[in-house]
Amino acid sequence: LAGKLAFVTGAGSGIGRATCRILARDGATVIAADRNLTTAEETVQLLESPSHSSVMVEVDCSSSVRQALTFCLEKYKKPPSVVVNSAGITRDGFILKMPEEDFDAVINVNLKGSFTVMQTFAKSMVEQSVSGSIINLSSVVAKSGNLGQANYSASKAGVEAMTRVAAKEFGKFNIRVNAILPGFINTPMTGTVPEKVKNMIVQQTALKRFGEPEEIAEVIAFLASDKSSYVTGASIDVIGG
Repeated sequence: LAGKLAFVTGAGSGIGRATCRILARDGATVIAADRNLTTAEETVQLLESPSHSSVMVEVDCSSSVRQALTFCLEKYKKPPSVVVNSAGITRDGFILKMPEEDFDAVINVNLKGSFTVMQTFAKSMVEQSVSGSIINLSSVVAKSGNLGQANYSASKAGVEAMTRVAAKEFGKFNIRVNAILPGFINTPMTGTVPEKVKNMIVQQTALKRFGEPEEIAEVIAFLASDKSSYVTGASIDVIGG
């Protein structure tokens, strides 16, 4: 990934932070973006190079996303050629009891946010004739559904479908777009899951364990690299079986 500039949302923790570390390890210059600038800065400190940077972004706010792109262009004089949509939230609740604002919040961050980042950065890539790779984080629940996660499951199914459309539209610009569907990964998001539920999930997994953020990040690094040059519109399950 030497010479590549990578923009990663949700970079302050979990899969986003692990992705920043793996991409930097493989030679990319990383822009760690998160709504919490402090955690994004902490991620950059782990990368041990002055070339990396952090930026605050609210992915569900188009003006905030545009400001993040402007930051990239002013600092690095080019748009990122690798964009990773890792920002995501949950607001769990059964359908019959879910407040409308909880449904909207998850759709706005997970689905609309991925759209806004992808649209904004792809426009700049096309304008400057930069080929590249966009990696969107979906989820295994996009296929399986999950009790209490109508909003999250719908948002992640939308991300997967949107990825396929973007791959068709961006192919002529030599911009690849792929989705990764993680299973249950040890992150702050899954840290709130009760132990009883965790044990049940582990028993249903072929590898009998949760995944680690780095195991998702390694697949992201593959999709970001030229090793995956003929892979686009794909959805890759990383679920431990």
